[in-house]
Amino acid sequence: MGILYFAAGMFLFAAVDTMAKVLTESFHPLQVAWSRQLGLFMGIVVLLVIKGTVILQTDHFYLQVLRGCLAAASALMFIFAISVVPIADAVAVSFVAPFFVTILGALVLRESVGVRRWTAIAIGFIACLIIIRPGFSSFQPAVLLVVIAALAYAFRQIVSRILSSSDLTITTVAYTGLTASFLLSIPLPLVWRTPVGSNEFILIGALATLAALAEILVIKALELTQTVVLAPIHYTLLIWGTAYGWMVFGQFPDQWTWFGSAIIFATGIYVALREWSKKNQR
Repeated sequence: MGILYFAAGMFLFAAVDTMAKVLTESFHPLQVAWSRQLGLFMGIVVLLVIKGTVILQTDHFYLQVLRGCLAAASALMFIFAISVVPIADAVAVSFVAPFFVTILGALVLRESVGVRRWTAIAIGFIACLIIIRPGFSSFQPAVLLVVIAALAYAFRQIVSRILSSSDLTITTVAYTGLTASFLLSIPLPLVWRTPVGSNEFILIGALATLAALAEILVIKALELTQTVVLAPIHYTLLIWGTAYGWMVFGQFPDQWTWFGSAIIFATGIYVALREWSKKNQR
C-alpha cells in the first residue's frame, strides 16, 4: 500500500508541475507557488479547527519554522525554473537532492559516508552536468534554480531527521504549510493578478487540491514503507514529467538528458541502498 500511495503521489506531483508551468504563462511564478501551497494551508486550517492547537506543540519551534522557510524557497525556485525549462529536464536535475541529503548528513549530522557512496555522489553530479551542459548552446541558466531548489529540499530533509525524534509528523506538516504560506503571502500583493474566467479558477483550484493530496499520499506512504523501498518509485516522476511535457507542451528530452538521468537513477538507488544498509548495521 505504501508503494501504491507513493506512486500515486508522484503521478499527482507531475500533474501539479504541469499545471504550474501552464499557469506561469499567465501568472507570476510567485503567485503560482502561493496557489500551490493553498490546498495544504486550507487542510491545516481544517485540522486546527478539528484537533485544536495541540498539533502545533513542539520543543523545536525555530527548527519547524526553518523547515517551512526551506519548503517555500524550494517550491518557489522550482516553479521559477519550470516557467523556462522543460519539465522533464527540471525533474531530472532535481534528482540530485538525495546526493545533497547525504552530503549534509555527513557535514551536519556527522553521519558516516564511505568511499563508495562519495564516489556514487560524484558520478551523480557529473551526470547532472551532462543534463545541464553549461557552456553549450542548449544551456538554460534557469536550470540552476532547480539545483538551488534541490539544495533547499535537502536542508529540509536534514531538519526533518532532527525533528522526527521528538515531533509528530502532523506537527511538522502543519508548521511547514503555515510558514511557507505566510512567507509567500508577504510579497504576493506586488505580483497579484486576479484570475479571469472559469478556466483559470478551475486550474488554480486543481493545482492547490492535487498538490495537497499528493503531499498527503507521500506522507502516508512514508509512514507505511521504508524510504529505501520507495526510492525507485520516486524516479517515476521523470516518466510522468516527460509524458506531460510531450502531451501539453510538445517538449521531449534529448538523448543527453536521458543518459544523465539514467546515471542519476542508478547512483541514487545505490546511495539509498547503502544508507539503508548502514542504518541496519547499527
